Amino acid sequence: MVDKFILAPYYLTLKFRNFLYDKGLKKSCRAGIPTVSVGNVTVGGTGKTPHTEMLVRMLLQHGYWSDKKIAVLSRGYRRKTKGFQQVTPDGTAADFGDEPLQIKRKFPQVTVAVDKDRIEGCSFLQHPEKLHTSKKARKCRDKDMAPQDIVILDDAFQYRALKPDVSIVLMDYSRPVFKDHLLPAGSLRDLPERIYSADILVVTKCPAYIDDQDKAKCAAELRLKDFDPQTSMARTPDGKAVSIFFTKIKYCSIETFFPEGEHRYAYARQAVVVTGIANDKPMVMYLSDTYRIVKKMSFPDHHSFSGKDIRLLEKAAADYPTAVLVTTEKDSQRMLDCKKISGTLRKRLFRIPITVDFITEEERRRFITVLDAALRG
Repeated sequence: MVDKFILAPYYLTLKFRNFLYDKGLKKSCRAGIPTVSVGNVTVGGTGKTPHTEMLVRMLLQHGYWSDKKIAVLSRGYRRKTKGFQQVTPDGTAADFGDEPLQIKRKFPQVTVAVDKDRIEGCSFLQHPEKLHTSKKARKCRDKDMAPQDIVILDDAFQYRALKPDVSIVLMDYSRPVFKDHLLPAGSLRDLPERIYSADILVVTKCPAYIDDQDKAKCAAELRLKDFDPQTSMARTPDGKAVSIFFTKIKYCSIETFFPEGEHRYAYARQAVVVTGIANDKPMVMYLSDTYRIVKKMSFPDHHSFSGKDIRLLEKAAADYPTAVLVTTEKDSQRMLDCKKISGTLRKRLFRIPITVDFITEEERRRFITVLDAALRG
């Protein structure tokens, strides 16, 4: 039984903060530019970055949005720079954070920026001429930017000072939020009922094949009513209409990420797995179908690899000379910053990219229709 007295201070703080915003005692404002927020109520593990990337792909392929200027704005978690920064592909995770850097390298045609102040960040993206006169942006490394037409806000659900045009909340299929607990007893960083303030709910990391009955059960666990799998619509306990969709992860083939990488190691029979993410179990399970996992090295989420960590990697490589070393795509962004990785280790380090997609093609079409209507409405 979780001790309610331990959780009470955090619960009351969240309750009071949300009350102030819900009642208008603390102000929320629109950005003045179409915005889509992607967030969650838990600490990591729901797939915000791959879902943000999926949104970028969908908009780039959409008839109306494909010729628009699309931007991604993130806080840039654990970066060492301050204020507004426009992310450049040749930057480092220390400059911008690992996730914004990953997105920029995948989509060089898209503007990616970081700013802890999301309202200010949206203002700069809409009116880039302000970058040349603002003291807060004086250290921005790249001020050559066109006005943007739409902004995807990465991890902005708790940033209530900015009210997005569309709010998308992600939840892990295997971790129902109403069966979880607030920090530190569980993984919730916000009250579970806050999911009802979203416009679109996305249940992530679903099994590859789930039927309408499974979806209905999941909707019931979220305490939603009148779920209709044919329209992806349901109602919250207070009667608000909300769209709910279901996505799955697809693991891609492992790939080298250092120039010295030798592709032959991809055909090894053994693997050393190195991760710095919230939940590496699905990745390990997937790799174990192809490789015998001889060693697993797990670090905290967004971990900055130190010289000591690299020496541990070097030792693992020496202990298992025929094994491939596999990490996540996000971790690879930080490893690329490490100066002390030997040439031998660079040859054997691989990463495994992931993508996400909807359970059915019909759901995918329905999602983009709902998103487009909300943005242009």
